[in-house]
Amino acid sequence: MILSIVDSTLLLGSIGTVAAGVLFLVSKRFYVYEDPMIAEVEEVLPAANCGGCGFPGCKAFAESLVKSDDISDLFCPVGGNDVMKEVSVLLGKEVAEKDPTVAVVLCQGACEVRPKTSLFQGPQSCAISALVFGGETDCQYGCLGFGDCVDVCDFDAMHMDEETGLPVIDSDKCTSCGACVKACPREIIELRPKNKRDLKVFVGCLNQDKAGIAKKACSVACIGCAKCEDICPKDAVIMKDNLAYIDPLVCTLCRKCVEVCPTHSIIETNFPPKKVRVKKQENPPQAQA
Repeated sequence: MILSIVDSTLLLGSIGTVAAGVLFLVSKRFYVYEDPMIAEVEEVLPAANCGGCGFPGCKAFAESLVKSDDISDLFCPVGGNDVMKEVSVLLGKEVAEKDPTVAVVLCQGACEVRPKTSLFQGPQSCAISALVFGGETDCQYGCLGFGDCVDVCDFDAMHMDEETGLPVIDSDKCTSCGACVKACPREIIELRPKNKRDLKVFVGCLNQDKAGIAKKACSVACIGCAKCEDICPKDAVIMKDNLAYIDPLVCTLCRKCVEVCPTHSIIETNFPPKKVRVKKQENPPQAQA
């Protein structure tokens, strides 16, 4: 009996030794070398793992930065130019400086201007609603209002306004990671340049229906009148599919388009109120004695 136990112990020990040897040889045979610089670059990155850089996480992005000869097209939106400069110093590679951007909601169809005509009783999800339901209003292009964009924001930069039923973006917290852009099935969220003092001029509508139908569904819908296009001195307004779009890279923020829009579908943000010019009255002629 004792001999049997000893034999079993020796046998198991031998098997364990052989298995350990095999594992050791396999690990050496298939060992993958990782450049220690990858860990150094990853340490510089913000560890947000948001995917805004186009990679599944900061580690994958760091690996691409280290292995790529040209990193001018690679950018971390969360860390911005400051982080990319640190990466440039570490790797000795040139990086392209980019102007900061911020997420913008291209819909202003609040409840008071875009009345509900039906009720969705399914799961409270924009993605599901877009697949099986046209929306609770007659506008087939606007915000669905269930907050998928808010749910995916890891930086607490968005919330749903209970009064308007629309998402609100906190520009100071927005890192331009693009998660909300990807999450919106109606594609009403866009990354636009964050100009000085966060000044923006954009069309808050994506309704491509003809004027009458669009206006009936939402009183602040773009009706494709092209008045904004006609008055723009820089040709920054593009008319397509009954809809105006303002190119942020061309727009000089003159706001002439805002003044002529008949439905007020063009939004201006963070501008000071315009000063009203008062014409001075000419001195009345003095009566002759």
